Amino acid sequence: MTTAYSSPMRVAEPTVAGHLHDYWGRVRGGDIGSLPAILGLIVLCLIFGIARPTFFSAVNFANLFSQGAAVIFIAMGLVFVLLLGEIDLSAGFASGVCGAVMAILLTDQGWHWYSAIPVALATGLAIGFTLGFLVSKLGIPSFIVTLAGFLAFQGILLVLLSGGKNISVRDPFVLSLANNNMPAGLSWTLTAVAIIGYAAVQLVRFRGRAVRGLVTEPMGIVLARIAGLAALLVAAVAVLTQERSINPLIISVKGVPIVAPLIAVALIVWTFVLGRTTFGRHVYAVGGNKEAARRAGIAVDRIRISVFVIGSFMAAIGGIIAASRANSVDPNSGGSNVLLYAVGAAVIGGTSLFGGKGRVLDAVIGGAVIAVIDNGMGLMGFSAGQKFIFTGLILLLAASVDALSRRRAAATGNR
Repeated sequence: MTTAYSSPMRVAEPTVAGHLHDYWGRVRGGDIGSLPAILGLIVLCLIFGIARPTFFSAVNFANLFSQGAAVIFIAMGLVFVLLLGEIDLSAGFASGVCGAVMAILLTDQGWHWYSAIPVALATGLAIGFTLGFLVSKLGIPSFIVTLAGFLAFQGILLVLLSGGKNISVRDPFVLSLANNNMPAGLSWTLTAVAIIGYAAVQLVRFRGRAVRGLVTEPMGIVLARIAGLAALLVAAVAVLTQERSINPLIISVKGVPIVAPLIAVALIVWTFVLGRTTFGRHVYAVGGNKEAARRAGIAVDRIRISVFVIGSFMAAIGGIIAASRANSVDPNSGGSNVLLYAVGAAVIGGTSLFGGKGRVLDAVIGGAVIAVIDNGMGLMGFSAGQKFIFTGLILLLAASVDALSRRRAAATGNR
């Protein structure tokens, strides 16, 4: 008598064509992610580049980083808040308060940067904890709490600056954050490290899933993703390492702006937190269904406080970068269009206003879109009013796409 042994079922090897077909199916089902923002960014760059060839110059390309950096940092923090379906209207002036704290300690009190910056960051943490506590423990809607913060922080900024004075920032380290560049050699070295590190993460993840018998992406897609990032980084660094000084014999200006790797580090850290930690999974769970998350044993109040803490902490970094770029702080620091651009960056990039959907990368992509609009329309001679109108229309379009995609996802069962 013979005994038949059944071998375990093998999962069919994924193909590139099948993967692309599945992706298109998800897009048609409403899961579009950052695709509209990426396509819009490409179209805008082509339009501005054709209308004003100087848009693609090395000088202007480097300027885009310093122009958009503060908004991107604030938007990264707002992504966490928006993931819970909440809003933070105080982030702009909170960034101004933190920047003012740093400037006062540096200029008026004579502190060093390594003491003043931590105090400014701690101020951001305290602001975030206060906002989160009021929202989660007292049950006050985040709109009301942060609107009150918007007004209060504007007043605190005036008090800190004695009614309206301007405080200059002269510390070389702080000024270098938004205004200086890395040496060309270091720029290329960090680029190589970034490409190798990204490739290693992608390949290790692919091998790990394959060993455990889980469904994997086709190797062709993985390699294409690595090659795409490598090509993008190499092209960007090749442009940024060109000489950008009008008179290079007197002063040489070339290399990747220092703020670029700072954005990259924040992106990597917060992407890991959201995608690879229990905390990140809980944020998505609470944003998707707060009551279900509570019944599952998730400390909902703690998560709600945490996202406001992260939001204000990133606002503090944005305030420091803004003070560095302006070489000063004043009563308008963090005001004007800062908050609107930061919220717009997160939403335009693909983060949902309804909660439960979004990535930190959305803030970077959306921030790039806003920086390109502001920069390109400025080169074409448009007024500030025209810029605001166009940016507002883009934000309205992004919110409409989000609402329609959620409706489509619900109709197709992909919600």
